[in-house]
Amino acid sequence: MSKKGLNYKLVTLTLLMALLFSFSLIEVSSADNHGGMDIVDTAISADEFNTLVTAIQEAGLVETLKSKGPFTVFAPTDEAFAALPEGTLKTLLENPDLLTEVLIYHVVEGKVMAEDVIGLNGSNVASLNGKEININIADERVFINEAQAVTTDVEATNGVIHIIDSVLVPYDELMDIVDTAIRTQSLDTLVTAVVEADLVAPLKSEGPFTVFAPIDSAFVKLPDLYIEHLLKNQGVLASYLKYHVIEGEVMAADVLQMDGASVNTLLGKDIEINIKDGNVYIDNSKVIVTDIKTKNGVIHLIDTVLVP
Repeated sequence: MSKKGLNYKLVTLTLLMALLFSFSLIEVSSADNHGGMDIVDTAISADEFNTLVTAIQEAGLVETLKSKGPFTVFAPTDEAFAALPEGTLKTLLENPDLLTEVLIYHVVEGKVMAEDVIGLNGSNVASLNGKEININIADERVFINEAQAVTTDVEATNGVIHIIDSVLVPYDELMDIVDTAIRTQSLDTLVTAVVEADLVAPLKSEGPFTVFAPIDSAFVKLPDLYIEHLLKNQGVLASYLKYHVIEGEVMAADVLQMDGASVNTLLGKDIEINIKDGNVYIDNSKVIVTDIKTKNGVIHLIDTVLVP
């Protein structure tokens, strides 16, 4: 199942982030100049970038990141990847579209050096996946969204790398839930289902809503006959989708305070929220990416379709 035939499908670029580093604003820390190597080779040469290099290879982005550019990469370290909820990295590596979506959110066109970044205080800058990242300076530190820059100006032949201390999660508060889902490659099947169930207008309304959105591989887990049945029965399909939506904007920090709680969905039936081994589960589905902010609510990605 794919929404490739949808006329309003926005095509996301294919590129990826590439290295890791650390940053201090007042005493701008500039790493050694790797100007003789491109972004990929610079990452490979650094022993602390094993996770990033693996991700680049799994996403098939090596050739792209070796191209002329120039690119500016805000790159999470191995520790930043390790800080993701347990199982998240494994899920990303198993889902190339979702992996690419996250990685290219760390890359912008052009070569933006540290002094240029400082001059962008309060600005929003478009990343290669079309969504904006926010640059702010607080307490003499530079933040890219919520991630702190810790090392700057790692130069390569096709751009520059600035190291950040956490992985950025793409979101765009200028778009509603439906348009955000359309631009998220890993939600192709969900968007197709929303269209077939005639739920586009409700999910574009004021809300706010919280959507626990199954990624494409979640639908693959369902038997083929099951999916065919859903697509042939609009009412049943709509019921399943409404079971993934609750009223109000519930952010990840709020969910963490709801361990053991039952929450009413738009279907009128409750979902259960549980925290096990540091992971959040909605019924039996694990939350793998959180807080994708939209104009009318928030999306959290889950790894399994919820069954009412």
